[in-house]
Amino acid sequence: MNDFARLLEGYLHAKDDHLPHLIDGIFAPDARLTFALATQNIAFPSRADGAAAIARTLVTDFGAQCHRCRTYCVVRRGDLPEAPRAGNGPVSLAPMPWLVVMQARAGGALRVGHGRYRWTFDRVGDDWRVSDLHIDIARMDVVDDACADAWRAAIQQALPYPWVDAPVLRAAVARLVAGDAGLGWLAAFGEPAGA
Repeated sequence: MNDFARLLEGYLHAKDDHLPHLIDGIFAPDARLTFALATQNIAFPSRADGAAAIARTLVTDFGAQCHRCRTYCVVRRGDLPEAPRAGNGPVSLAPMPWLVVMQARAGGALRVGHGRYRWTFDRVGDDWRVSDLHIDIARMDVVDDACADAWRAAIQQALPYPWVDAPVLRAAVARLVAGDAGLGWLAAFGEPAGA
């Protein structure tokens, strides 16, 4: 089994499904989280140190603001490298595009964003853990429309979760935009961030 893919899936499950207790099994106790925001449509602290602070930032505080969240890694799961069986690390992955589709708890506005993850892993005892995560948020659109709930559901149903490779993303977005003129704004998310 790919330890790195398993850790990323655990992170997405914890964040998207509001399960902060899972973070301890994913991040090292002294892990670091940093952000770079190219939008004012979402706010995060610039840094969180330690698994407890990361759980609070990415799961508890985030979950208080947004729900019905699905975060997609825009890469094929099979393209992730296997975790080394020997040695300690650190091991850094290539920057990984992501896409998020969610709704604000207050008012129900649809939020769609994308950016890039930079993951670094290290051993904690015999297990690999995330030691550093940098999240670039390149764009976050807020769509306050009566169709927000239906659009969120349609977008999430059109994409395999949590791994979606770029050609599948392009095709799904093109199909959604062609089928509903109100989704024209979604075309900006048909390409992975940084592509």
